[in-house]
Formats: sequence, structure tokens, C-alpha cells
Amino acid sequence: MRKLWTIMLMAVLTACSSAGGDASPTASVSAAPPGEPRVVARDLAVPWAIAFLPGGDALVTERDTARLLRVGQNGQVTALGTIDGVVPDGEGGLMGVAVKDEQVFVYYTAASDNRIVRYHLGGDTLSQPRVIVEGIPKGSIHNGGRLAFGPDGHLYASTGETGDRDLSQRRDSLAGKILRMTADGDPAPGNPFGTLVYSLGHRNVQGLAWDGSGRLYASEFGANTFDELNLIEPGANYGWPEVEGRGDDPAFTDPIVTWDTAEASPSGLAFAGGSLWMGALRGERLWQIPLAADGAPGTPVAHFSGTYGRLRAVTTTPDGGLWVGTSNKDGRGDERDGDDKILAVTPS
Repeated sequence: MRKLWTIMLMAVLTACSSAGGDASPTASVSAAPPGEPRVVARDLAVPWAIAFLPGGDALVTERDTARLLRVGQNGQVTALGTIDGVVPDGEGGLMGVAVKDEQVFVYYTAASDNRIVRYHLGGDTLSQPRVIVEGIPKGSIHNGGRLAFGPDGHLYASTGETGDRDLSQRRDSLAGKILRMTADGDPAPGNPFGTLVYSLGHRNVQGLAWDGSGRLYASEFGANTFDELNLIEPGANYGWPEVEGRGDDPAFTDPIVTWDTAEASPSGLAFAGGSLWMGALRGERLWQIPLAADGAPGTPVAHFSGTYGRLRAVTTTPDGGLWVGTSNKDGRGDERDGDDKILAVTPS
């Protein structure tokens, strides 16, 4: 039976449950619940990622259609075009998107691999495509796909192990890793192995976020037992496939929180209002993980359980709020009226 947790201002949430698994919260920290979501856009098809442009509009990728959309704060949706070379297959397709000045970066599944491509965006026109990373292994499952610029100015990408578990432990493979690179796709200065690889031993990371002190966190799909939230350190090995969840093995880095896979199956991750916010696919909820000043997690709290279905994209807005995308048209969800949607959520 799920427990109910009382949080700041004695607000009792009706849709919260404790984090499962074997990594207990370590901080006595709480956070206020968010406000009621507002629908920004509707009738989308598997919005996989959201990245904001300098002017306040957002770019949104659709995994299976390969469309790149521009979504205004007023909800107006403009299709910028279909990304050439995308070959949707199972969990692959057009996935991550990141923005730096007038450059747009997308992560997608091509005919033979996953790759990262850079475009120039002028108005509503994409031009000058350049493949900056190719040869990332692809599969019908576990393609990773998240892109995000860190506070150090470098581009980070998450990759999956495509179902080939051994790839996660191989430093010479780009699968099952977090990558760190320059805007030209070269290994970023200071990378632990002198390659693109920043951390290894991952099964399928689909969320990357930094807190206010610049610490990097990643949300990761488990197999049958434990989904994970990890604090990422350069060169660290997070254990897959030798360990799922906490292993207490000095060779591997343990997660800071775990969940039962029915409660999470996590994807997007963002930081806002002193908490991490993690979208849950199978769990159909938005997890809030309050963080202490030293980055230690408090007790996770679930919001909107079952209300909006599968939640995938989670991104911090320029004004400190959140945009959250549903993923009910991905073949594993129950489509609701108006799906798929982008929701605006205001952290309290």
C-alpha cells in the first residue's frame, strides 16, 4: 500500500507514493507541490524532447513523425520541417533536441546508427546540417537520446545499450554511456578518458539535469526491478549489467534513489524550484525529488498519478517553470482526448 507523505505547509497530496527500491533518501528536505497544469499545446504525436529558444518559444521533437515543431508560449504550433534521414523504429526516431544561440542540435535514429546533427536556425528555417557524431549503436530498444547543454557550455548526450548489455561496460563503444562534447562533436576538454565518453555502465538514460550548483543527475531505466536516479561523476561506472539498483560494490557507483519499475520507467528530467522533476512513462506520474543544499535527495513525491498518462519530456522554462509532454501515442499508452499534449507546470 502506498504511503502518503506530508510536505511543507502541511499540504497533503492525494497522488503521492514513496520511492521504492533499496536506495533510501538521505536528506530531511521537503518541497511544496506544484500548481495545477495548464495545457499549452495539444494533438501532437509522441513529443520526445523540448528545448527553449532565446526568445521564449520552444522546439519540440516528435519521435515517430520526425517533425521538429516550434511551440509558442501562446500554444501556437509551427512545423519547421521533417528532419532528413530519420528512420523511426521501435523506441528510436527523432529524439533529443538542444539549442545554443542560433544552433540547433538533434539526436536521431538513422538507417544504420544513432547520430547527432547540428543545424543553423534562421527564423523558421533550418539549414546547414552537419553530422557531428555518428556511429552510436542503434536498436529497436534502448537508444538513449537525450541532449542538453551543461553549465560548462558543453553538449551532453545519453545513449542506450540497444539491448546488447555488454556494450555498457566497453569504453570503446558509444552505447550505454553519457557523452560530453564540444559544439563540433569533439571530446570536450577534461573528459576522463580523452574520448566522448563521460560516464559508463548505463542501461538507458533518458533524462539529464543540473541543479543550481552544477551537479549533473540522470534518470535511467532499470530492467525488471529498479529504475534509478544517479548523480553523475566523470569517469564513474554505474554498473549495468553487473548491477541493477544498489550493489554496494566499490567498482560501481550506486544510484541515489531507486523506484520499482511500475512506479517510474523514467524519461525526462529537469531542475526547478529546488527539486528535480522526473517524468514517468509506465508509472504515469511526475516525480518530484527535493534536493538539499549538498545535492542529497529528500523523499520523492508523485504528482498527477494516472491523470495525464505517460509523461516523457520534462524541461525547465526560461522563467523557472516546467513544460511536460505526454507520450500516450507511442504504442504503449492509452490515448486521451487531445493527446499528445504539452503541459505547463508551475513549481510552488
